[in-house]
Amino acid sequence: MTTLREAARRAAPPVDPAAGNKSRGRAWRVARPVLTYVALIAVALLVLVPFAWMLSASLKRDNEVFTVPIQWIPDELRWSNFVEIWDRVPMTTYLGNSVFLSVTITCLQLLTGSFAAYGFAKVRFPGRDALFLTYIGTIAVPWQAYMVPQYIMMQRMELTNTYWSIILLQAFSAFGVFLMRQFYLSIPDELCEAARIDGLSEYGIYRRIVLPLSKPALASLALLSFVGTWNDYMGPFIYLTSNELWTVQLGLRSFVGQYDAEYAMIMTGAVLSVLPILVVFLLGQRYFIRGIATTGLKG
Repeated sequence: MTTLREAARRAAPPVDPAAGNKSRGRAWRVARPVLTYVALIAVALLVLVPFAWMLSASLKRDNEVFTVPIQWIPDELRWSNFVEIWDRVPMTTYLGNSVFLSVTITCLQLLTGSFAAYGFAKVRFPGRDALFLTYIGTIAVPWQAYMVPQYIMMQRMELTNTYWSIILLQAFSAFGVFLMRQFYLSIPDELCEAARIDGLSEYGIYRRIVLPLSKPALASLALLSFVGTWNDYMGPFIYLTSNELWTVQLGLRSFVGQYDAEYAMIMTGAVLSVLPILVVFLLGQRYFIRGIATTGLKG
């Protein structure tokens, strides 16, 4: 005689292992995007925490900036810091100098980077690839290795304490050439060949065909160049000694004394210095994302 347990086992339908695997796979497909979004939100919060602390510190007194635990919302919001800073230091001059240098260097890098990248991507000449690799290899050389020779060169040309020293040294960017060349490789060579057959010069191909198709890459390079020049501290610190030539990054040093620093004012100035970058990014984010996404894809 069979026991009741054996009878129940025989009467039960057979278990399909594939059904269990399908159920687990379906649950993972549902959970994976949720986990991905949770991880992205956590990383975004970690990135935004320093900016939130900077904004909070800009609305405090100096003795409240480094309180432990952190008081994210101060008892008294000192909006007067954003008014007082304009009277304490010439912020208008500093911001104007930063805008001038950033816009000038960005325009020059767009011109030189796109023009050189066109030659490396669409013009055939002996030693092109070797020359490109050599030029791009300079990215691996740290700036500290040639900082002193550059300064000696600018000093002998009597360009120190002028904007020309910074503009001439940063007008050419190996990274910009690399970025633009990778984007140009995604443009079919047939377009350039057809233009040459029609009698268009290389400059005409560059200006009338390649540049109009390169707006996303140009926007990406413009944003990266603008942000890099705006945030540059060591370059202006080395070459600019006159207060009327200082950028906003050097101007914030005015609040650092020999024995103490006005951290609330420094954070207020930092907030003001971030606003132009934020505006530039919001205006060009669509082209920036498209340019980064398509760079390096050869069509």
